[in-house]
Amino acid sequence: MTKLLGRLFSALTLVTLLVAGAIYLQSRLPPPPPLAPITGQIDKILIEKANRRMTLFQNGTPVREYKIALGFAPAGHKTEQGDGRTPEGVYKIDRRNPRSKYHLSLGLDYPRAQDRQQAAARGVDPGGDIFIHGQPNGLGRIATLPNDWTAGCIAVANEVINEIWAATPVGTEVEIRP
Repeated sequence: MTKLLGRLFSALTLVTLLVAGAIYLQSRLPPPPPLAPITGQIDKILIEKANRRMTLFQNGTPVREYKIALGFAPAGHKTEQGDGRTPEGVYKIDRRNPRSKYHLSLGLDYPRAQDRQQAAARGVDPGGDIFIHGQPNGLGRIATLPNDWTAGCIAVANEVINEIWAATPVGTEVEIRP
């Protein structure tokens, strides 16, 4: 029994050291080389929830594609405050927040009238404050938090939100598909 506990302790120690080493090495890696900057403005953003993908368009042509994180319970359309879902449908960027608690944020015009009506019919609050944003402030060089972690927003790496922010005006269409 003592030998088994010793082996188990050794295995756990090794796994812990490997994970800590991987985290340390990731924080020391230089950032990837930047892509050529987007020239002009984006006129549409497509979010594909099932693929965890965001695509930026100019004049109907895709110009960038990014990996995203969603709300912590992303399946289905957002129906109420606190459900952890990311809404589905066509929205617009309606505000820009340079002082977000996440690295830059672009607000969506959720809830729309139909979202409010459906929530009222069920006697619930539809929620709000849905944004496309970067990572939480204070994380340093960590590129992205793993998995779906937001309360319903669409999260990207800080380098990505910098690029989106620079090319996306208020009024840009955002289509969110299941």
